[in-house]
Amino acid sequence: MKQNFTLITLGATNFKRAVKFYEKGLGWKKSKASMGDIAFFQLSGIILSIYPKKMLAKDATVSPKGSGFSGISLSYNTISEKEVDAILKKVVKHGAKLIKPAQKVFWGGYNGYFKDTEGHLIEVAFNPFWKMDRKGIVKLKK
Repeated sequence: MKQNFTLITLGATNFKRAVKFYEKGLGWKKSKASMGDIAFFQLSGIILSIYPKKMLAKDATVSPKGSGFSGISLSYNTISEKEVDAILKKVVKHGAKLIKPAQKVFWGGYNGYFKDTEGHLIEVAFNPFWKMDRKGIVKLKK
């Protein structure tokens, strides 16, 4: 199996609100491939999709009920601490809930966390040990 993810799908209890948040809060452009109840956002080498939570649960044959920490977070890496601060400020303005204000962290970087309008936990981080190209793609040492 290839070491690769191509799609991350977030289940949304309020689909329209979630899509609006990613468009306005993060300033991302929805792909023209989006249709009906699914929105696609082309990221750096991966696709993020937003889909109604009940429909996603049905597709996976699991219950849509339950809440709390799911054991996963998504991370948005930046090129500076200043960019971390700016992103957190912007997403809160557009309905995100700040969970952890940006701060220096034990591993030598700088990060903060927010929950999007659907409660998904997202880290915004600057990692001074990673190199990022002009497209925002991080290349780890092999």
